[in-house]
Amino acid sequence: MDWLIVGIILTSFVMLGASRLASCIRMVALQGALLSILPLLAKPSFWDFHGLLLFVGSFTIKALAIPFFLFRSLKEARIKQEVEPVVSLHMTLIGGGAVLVLAFSSFRFFALPTAPFPSLIVPAALATVLIGFLLLISRTKAITQVVGFLVLENGVFLFGMTLLSDFPLTVEMGVLLDLLVGVFVMGIMVYHINRTFDHIDTTVLSKLRDIE
Repeated sequence: MDWLIVGIILTSFVMLGASRLASCIRMVALQGALLSILPLLAKPSFWDFHGLLLFVGSFTIKALAIPFFLFRSLKEARIKQEVEPVVSLHMTLIGGGAVLVLAFSSFRFFALPTAPFPSLIVPAALATVLIGFLLLISRTKAITQVVGFLVLENGVFLFGMTLLSDFPLTVEMGVLLDLLVGVFVMGIMVYHINRTFDHIDTTVLSKLRDIE
């Protein structure tokens, strides 16, 4: 299970350093696929109904449906492929490294998970949430901010994995469906923002003024 958690952290850093929107979307899809495998490994049996259904639902939504909507938004809105960060990619990566150090130095203040989850899952989840926030505030395009929101949610999902046996299946699947609907609505908003303003740079929205 450790290699999955390390892979989730690495995909977050690839998104921080990626200069192309398509690469960010592919990485968030890969991260979702890695996350969806965790419920299978957390159960004593590979064919456990709870874990298997959560795997199918999370993989379908996180690794297939959401990336499909994001790629469709890229195509229909004719968005430039460059990420265009607020700060340089190198500084963003340095910030990600600082976040990772902070997460691994403070995880001892959190309750450690019980078997079968390793203690690595708690700092990894915290680092993923913080990197999601970093993506949200360091990117100007709406669609990359959607990716940041997805990374943040993946970190929350990773935290929730430690409570897998305490959450009913209906709650878990309901959260995934809410996420899918949220990204679908965001895709529509990105399309209409691009039609209205000829771009999706969110920093320009602060310059809007009422016209009398």
